[in-house]
Order: sequence, then C-alpha cells, then structure tokens
Amino acid sequence: MDLSTQYLGFDLPHPFLPGASPLADDLDTVRRLEDAGAAALVMRSLFEEQIVAEQAATVGHMERSAESFAEATFYLPRPEGFALGPDEYLEQLRRIKAAVEIPVIGSLNGTTEGRWLEYAGLIAEAGASALELNLYQLATDPEEDGAALERRLVSVVRAVRARVRIPLAVKLSPFYTALAHFARGLEDAGADGLVVFNRFYQADIDIEELEVERSLHLSDSSELLLRLRWLAILSSQRSLSLAVSGGVHTAADAVKAVMSGAHAVQLVSRLLQHGPEEISRLRRELAAWLEEHEYDSLAQMRGSMNLARCPDPAAYERDNYVQILQGWKSAS
Repeated sequence: MDLSTQYLGFDLPHPFLPGASPLADDLDTVRRLEDAGAAALVMRSLFEEQIVAEQAATVGHMERSAESFAEATFYLPRPEGFALGPDEYLEQLRRIKAAVEIPVIGSLNGTTEGRWLEYAGLIAEAGASALELNLYQLATDPEEDGAALERRLVSVVRAVRARVRIPLAVKLSPFYTALAHFARGLEDAGADGLVVFNRFYQADIDIEELEVERSLHLSDSSELLLRLRWLAILSSQRSLSLAVSGGVHTAADAVKAVMSGAHAVQLVSRLLQHGPEEISRLRRELAAWLEEHEYDSLAQMRGSMNLARCPDPAAYERDNYVQILQGWKSAS
C-alpha cells in the first residue's frame, strides 16, 4: 500500500512523525524512533524567553531581576528550568542530524520580533531540515485588537522567512477571530506549512494553598474534532502543507485527519504513553484500513472530506450547528 506523502517539500514514506516533545532529548530514543519508521522528527521548542534572557544577561542578572520585579517575572522559568539552553539546543540538533537520516525539524516558540529570531538562522546553520515556528499566545492586552495581533505575528513569520531558506511551518492555536484570513497572511509572509494546533495548557487553582497548579494532561482522541474542522477548511483554501498535532491516537484518527486534508500526522501523547514502536503499529493499521476500503494510496484519500466540494463553507458550518442543537433529545 502506498502511504507516501509530501510535507514541507519532503517526500515521506508515510505521514507519521513525532511532534515537538521531550522525545528528541535522548539520542537512544531518537534512534528508536527512526528504527520504528518515523518519517521525520520535530525537536522540542526553543523559547523566545530563554533566548532573550541569555542575550540580555547572565544567570546572576536574572536572579537580581527576579528579586526586583518578582511580580512580573515569577512565571518565567529560570535558565535551569529549561531542558536545553540555546547553545545546548544547537548542539543537540547537530548530534541528532549525525545520528539519523530522516528529516529533523527544529522548533522555535515566540510571538514578537527581536534579536531572538537570529536563532532561526542558527538552527538552519546547525543542520535543521526545516523549522517549525510555534506562535503560542493568549491575547490578554486590551489595547491590541485582533487585526493588530495578527499583523504582528505575520511580521514575525516574515522576519523568520528572511533569515532562513529551509522550509518553514507555523504552528497555530485555533483562537483567532478569522483564522482562514490569518492563514492566507501567513502563506503570503512565506510560510510553507501550518500545524494545527498547539495545545492550550490551562492551569488550575489550589484553593487551600492559594497557588496556581500547573499540570500537563496528555491528549486523547476527543481533541481531534476541532483540528478536523480546520483541516477541512484550510485544505480547501490554501496550498500550504498541513500537519495535524493533537488528538491522533489510532489509525482511524489518522484516516480522519488525512481525509480532512492533512499531509502529515504528528504524534506525541501516544508515543509518550506507549513508546516509539507505536509508529510501526499505526503505519500497519493505516495500510490495512486503506486496503480494506479499496484505496490505492494515501494520496487518493487526502482531502476527500474537506470543504472544497461545498460552495459556501460558512453556511455548511451554520447548518451543522443548527442540526446538532435541534436534534438533541432529552433522555427523560
């Protein structure tokens, strides 16, 4: 069965690749991922905050700043709170490139223009096959409207594009007023692909200790539904490479994502729970599903359930909304 796909210009044997996570921190795990058949690999993110901190001051300066402006800086990790410092990140990238033959995608996470973007070029120079730019942000500034926020982020993408020639994917959250319009702006700014979506990690409150509780809950298949909607919309409108991230745990999940228009399927939670060998299992199960349903290739299935065949996607979504609500019946 032909499971081949193209993502960010790379010819991949199948769509499954580990997404940005701690999986790439250990070379033995990286080799296991390649042995399990990973089509490519995304490193964990290097954050704007840690790059800016290193560029601006020594660790001692950060400690003094934390004492002087505790209310503004308590939420930022100390340098030792990051798994890899900026220089260590580049060295780990070089090690991974030397250890495996699959494409290795670096990852930057930030939201503003500045000197930290120099690391886009440094990641490319260190050998990254492509770069994933994660624009994770919660809009809380009442002085910045949605259009201004999107223009700022498009400018960040344009600045990164000016620094690198390697393929560039932008990882997004779904929380934009007009995501389809924003996607067009990102493509115009030089993005080669979009990853939908980064996960919104929500803190809880310890009501006894009066502290914020931070915890990471791994995804499950229920998170896929929002991604399917936007894959179906974006794949019908844009020529960008599209990857799904979040909510893929089974071969059926992958089928839905590809039918909606995904070129690549990023896995994290499933691999953290069950190990790199899950890639081989999902690949076999996807091939079996396609054969059972008489597909000749993955490409034949891709986009078959997107909104390209719908003349008015907005009306389709509205009708879907109405029918779901009106069709609900009480159990009593």
